[in-house]
Amino acid sequence: MMKKLEGKVALVTGGTSGIGLATAKRFVAEGAYVFITGRRQTEL
Repeated sequence: MMKKLEGKVALVTGGTSGIGLATAKRFVAEGAYVFITGRRQTEL
């Protein structure tokens, strides 16, 4: 079964915690290639 975002690319800003992190995880679960940015490099 094909995932909703399979083959898509997403850029998530603020992805080190909270809503940004949850969004990034969901996009990955749906098959997207995800790039994450955030202020805290150690948490990326």
